[in-house]
Amino acid sequence: MDQNVDKVLKFFQQINQIPRCSKNEKKIVLWLKQWAGGKQFPVAVDSAGNMVVTVAPTAGYEHSPGIVIQGHVDMVCEKSPDSDHNFSRDPIRHVFEGDWLGADKTTLGADNGIAIALAMALATDAKVAHPQLELLFTVDEETGLNGAKLLAPGFVKGKVLLNVDSETEGVFTVGCAGGRNTLVSRKLTFADLAEDSACFSLKMQGLHGGHSGIDIHKQRANANKVLARTLDRLFKSCPIRLVSLKGGSAHNAIPRDAAAIFACNPSDTATVNKIVGEFEKIVQPEYASIEPLLAFALSPVDSGPKENTALDMQATREVIDLILSLPHGVMGMSPDFEGLVETSNNLATVEIIDGSLQILTSQRSSVMSRMDEVTTIINATAALAGADSQSDSEFSPWTPDMQSALLKRCKEVYENVTGRQPLIQSLHAGLECAIIGEKYEGMDMISFGPTMEDPHSPNERLFIPSVGKVWDFMVELLESYKV
Repeated sequence: MDQNVDKVLKFFQQINQIPRCSKNEKKIVLWLKQWAGGKQFPVAVDSAGNMVVTVAPTAGYEHSPGIVIQGHVDMVCEKSPDSDHNFSRDPIRHVFEGDWLGADKTTLGADNGIAIALAMALATDAKVAHPQLELLFTVDEETGLNGAKLLAPGFVKGKVLLNVDSETEGVFTVGCAGGRNTLVSRKLTFADLAEDSACFSLKMQGLHGGHSGIDIHKQRANANKVLARTLDRLFKSCPIRLVSLKGGSAHNAIPRDAAAIFACNPSDTATVNKIVGEFEKIVQPEYASIEPLLAFALSPVDSGPKENTALDMQATREVIDLILSLPHGVMGMSPDFEGLVETSNNLATVEIIDGSLQILTSQRSSVMSRMDEVTTIINATAALAGADSQSDSEFSPWTPDMQSALLKRCKEVYENVTGRQPLIQSLHAGLECAIIGEKYEGMDMISFGPTMEDPHSPNERLFIPSVGKVWDFMVELLESYKV
């Protein structure tokens, strides 16, 4: 393995020893602060936990413009159903497969730990010439860019920002979608179950999941939607009543798993088994080339005490209808960037909790009015179902600047290093550039990164050779700023 890549991956391995799920970043922030102190790099940490580490310029670069290298320290914590991993204490276990680095049944955290590792390696390599660097490490990015939203004026001084949070080497991102979450909630009515009621557990499993922005166009199955379709089939054939319901895990992850417990008359158990088995054979061919491992798991269960443990028939029907009615997937394509999703919605999580149905949806768009349109559809659907809706975690799109001086420099450097032209794109995902650009006027920004697949899912993996290519590009880019 290339020694520079090895150096970056060693930093990444150290980062992955420390639990760092979103909103649980105190340990990684402390570790980074200690690392910076050990290198005698000035460090500042704000009240949110965002950190800036200042690295002095090398000789000859004292008058060059300062460069901000930015990434986020938190990660999406997803695991396979058969994993015993505890994200609050266990290190991420690396699994090497040829040129790819993955994890043992969990998310890898290359999104965005690899950015932190690259910044640390560049800052400590005496052979890399560079202007003054500000390593900006933000927190709580994955739940709504919340750390970046709390950045204060003057926290960073540089006016050139390299965001290392894109996921295809050779692609420069110059814009991104805005985002908003909308929570739909509805109070439910419950009634006693008959003592002889039969109860079943129904699970949707084996789905691919993925990033709700990057992967939304891939038409992967949404476990919440598939579960609702199955429950609808059952309800139309025999009287079922929901006991529990839970699906999805995060606003920015396409749901991989969903499960329900429902009750029925004991005389209908054969019908239940028949309908679920038949419908599984209908759904599997729909996703044969996309979700080859899609499977239904139906099993009898003991529901426990029968008093007030299930929704009544009407509430059961209304829950199923609401999930079926809410949109999921691509809502429109960009007229400006070929193949780019402009607007989408992710039906992210569903749960019956504390006597109510809670449904979290995540809207994205590069056009604010179109995002408003999707949110209006969700609000209207909720209102028709007698549910409440409320939006938060909003951020605006990052509008591309095709005349950017940084973009021009990056294209020239990349062509010089690789002999090929980079692809320039806007991204259907939220990047902190959208927030940082609003907070720091005049900031020239670009986003790039090594190649990874399936972030936000246990299938996440990093293409190791691409780390070396990003390293070579960043080294030459920094060196190009000598004045």
